[in-house]
Amino acid sequence: MTTLRGTLAPGAPDCVYVPVAVPPGTRELHVAYAYDRPSVPRGTPGNALDIGLFDERGLESGFRGWSGGARTEFFVRADDATPGYLPGPLSPGTWHIALGPYTVAPQGLAYELTVTLTEGEPGRTPRPVYPPARAAGRGRNWYRGDCHLHSWHSDGRRTPAEIATLARAAGLDFINSSEHNTTSSHAHWADVAGDDLLVLLGEEVTTRNGHVLALGTDPGTFVDWRYRARDNRWAHFAREIRRAGGLVVPAHPYATCLGCAWKFGFAEADAVEVWNGPYTPDDEVALAAWDAGLATSARERRAWLPAMGGSDAHRAPDKVGLPQTVVLADDLTREAIQDGLRAGHSYVAESPYVRLDFDATAESGQQAVAGEWLEVPDDMPVTVHLAVTGAPRCTIRFVTDRGTLFTSGNMPVSGVGSAQWRTTAVSSAYVRAEVRHDPAVTALPGPLAAFTNPVFLGPGRP
Repeated sequence: MTTLRGTLAPGAPDCVYVPVAVPPGTRELHVAYAYDRPSVPRGTPGNALDIGLFDERGLESGFRGWSGGARTEFFVRADDATPGYLPGPLSPGTWHIALGPYTVAPQGLAYELTVTLTEGEPGRTPRPVYPPARAAGRGRNWYRGDCHLHSWHSDGRRTPAEIATLARAAGLDFINSSEHNTTSSHAHWADVAGDDLLVLLGEEVTTRNGHVLALGTDPGTFVDWRYRARDNRWAHFAREIRRAGGLVVPAHPYATCLGCAWKFGFAEADAVEVWNGPYTPDDEVALAAWDAGLATSARERRAWLPAMGGSDAHRAPDKVGLPQTVVLADDLTREAIQDGLRAGHSYVAESPYVRLDFDATAESGQQAVAGEWLEVPDDMPVTVHLAVTGAPRCTIRFVTDRGTLFTSGNMPVSGVGSAQWRTTAVSSAYVRAEVRHDPAVTALPGPLAAFTNPVFLGPGRP
């Protein structure tokens, strides 16, 4: 057993590496750590220290796990590892414990590492088995999913099996594994996936300048997080996500937690998480910012950024499937779901009970659904229609680049209702629908029950 001590000063690097010599014949590496938490003035961040591990292959390719601040100890063996860490050979050489000073008090951060190396015959490393990329779907249909979830492989408290049970209870057809800065859960989803539940694999890449979902990457794909916006490295890692078959989705871009707000811009994004967990004011800000981007895309006839939602559920009482993204896809497969999300053929709902049917029909008979462009002359009348179930006492709103131009009365207690509205492309560059609860404050819009991606209107499809 070896005890290593040190002190990190305010302004310390985002990652500090402590070398550990691993000799031949090592069966297990165990690390425990502690750090001081001095009193700080109100409003001043105290100490918070994350932790992870890199093996003898080096700091670029030797990733072996990350638990952030969720654990005070971990172990790695050939045959097993603490959730968040990867089992595998304990090859001799210099390993590194990665310390991530999330915040450092003005007095500094004094830490203590206790490293225990156990000799013995190595166990056998299990061959990873991953969930299939296809489930028994319903052909071209609407599929419900939650793409932002955390298990005990990062800072969640639920096992993959518990999450799968909750996902099925929430009426979900697919989920995405999105642990903070680790892929250790990827090999633990096969047993809980099934014909009725597609499990996509990914990561929540948790940088100090915002979080991004790597959604539906190839099994075992690790995406590094050790950079900030000023380092000009983000585009490289976004391309890595796409090369691994994943989507790039900035998460909770306007969240107020330290390091959560997205500062890399949206040029590399495939979609954006506008609604994260129970609807809050930062979701309202995200929705408004996304809507402003739609107006720019419509005006300049260029690509637009679809919106989605995710629960970010970690533990009870967090609800898996609040909200859920409902995707029109050709089948219940990884590629088909990703295609639907990328195209914006989707809406976001607060529960499995909320169902939307949204379309726009031109006087000529042409029709489009969310994510599509209705190519019509500027002055041709277009009728926008939304049918809703599962939203008692809610109102329907049609939102355009000119703002909210239609608001219905309250739907009945049955939660079933509909609305239609006529416009033209010259009046509305796009139309999207919102379903909202009664406001708590009259001057403000009520919380969302659901919203759709837009239909764009006008000649000259981009």
